[in-house]
Amino acid sequence: MFGLFRIAYKLLVNDRSKFAALLVGISFAVLLMVMMTSLFAGLMNRASATIINTGARIWVMDRAVNTVSNNVPLPDYVLDAVRGMQGVKYAVPIYLGSGLVKLASGDYQAVSIVGLDDTSLIGRPALAEGRINDIYADDAFIVVQDAEYAKLGAPHVGAQFEINDHRAVIVGVGKVASGGLFGIPTLYTTYSRATQDLPSTRFTMAFVLVEPKSGANVRDIEHQVAALGYLALTREEFIDRTANFYKYQTGVGTNILLMTAISFLVGLSISGQTFYTFILENLDKFGALKAMGAKSRELIAMILFQASFTGLTGYGLGVGACTLLIALAKLRLPDYAAMVTFANLAVAFVMVLIITAIASYVGVRRVIHIEPFEIFRG
Repeated sequence: MFGLFRIAYKLLVNDRSKFAALLVGISFAVLLMVMMTSLFAGLMNRASATIINTGARIWVMDRAVNTVSNNVPLPDYVLDAVRGMQGVKYAVPIYLGSGLVKLASGDYQAVSIVGLDDTSLIGRPALAEGRINDIYADDAFIVVQDAEYAKLGAPHVGAQFEINDHRAVIVGVGKVASGGLFGIPTLYTTYSRATQDLPSTRFTMAFVLVEPKSGANVRDIEHQVAALGYLALTREEFIDRTANFYKYQTGVGTNILLMTAISFLVGLSISGQTFYTFILENLDKFGALKAMGAKSRELIAMILFQASFTGLTGYGLGVGACTLLIALAKLRLPDYAAMVTFANLAVAFVMVLIITAIASYVGVRRVIHIEPFEIFRG
């Protein structure tokens, strides 16, 4: 069988133009599939950035909330009620809002503002510059050093500007796990400063962040919050709820799905047609092997080997090209959202297997029906 595989390999690579066409078709399809799914994964990661960066295990919110960015302010009694529930280790408020920064140049820049609980500072970012205790100083803010950092003029500790007509002083530069989705810089401050100094609605609490006493208390807390008339979700459930909103209610998921399907059809059509042409051109060679005693299952194994070798090689080239393009794009566009995940690679791999299987099936049907005497008679 090893000898037949060597023959199959030489038949495959002997015609370099056909082999190159096969590789280009599959590689291009994989490139598009991985690029589209990576873009979607990156967008979902950015959409859940606040959830990921804060790290709270349970989020209490209004039932109408679908994403962290469209929060509905909660009445103050919700915090007291949650703190009194069984299984709750502690619960703290968090403020999520927006502001308008006036830079030293006179330009204005929209920002996202996160107000942390004054006592615990739950959800604070890790600091690259400054001290966390300085956040209690007058007009103190921490700026996040992410892809949008330069939009504020890349401020360092001691920089000053106006935000919503109030003085703001940068006391720290923080780093977070994920940047935001909408290209807006992020500032952290205390909950009291965010609610007192910045214009807001009657209720100011966006969410209640809850830490359960143990994992066994999570479901009990969710039921107690539901009885109160609100919704409690774990970090993973809130991330899934956000992703589902963008998938099914914004059209993002549908567009990505259509592009992925088109990529699959492109790869299938190019590879299927090219592989079938390759089989037809080498039909006499398969007939000769059959005349020399090769069995049908051995010929089928040769075709499967050729299709698998081409598919896996094209998969590797496509993934490599996609990774390179994403890396180059992030060098020029720091806020480019695409990210390659194991799920993306698995989806593309399964689709390549399907393309390979269909292309193999087309070739197998043609080869197993050939008769050696037809080849020699011609």
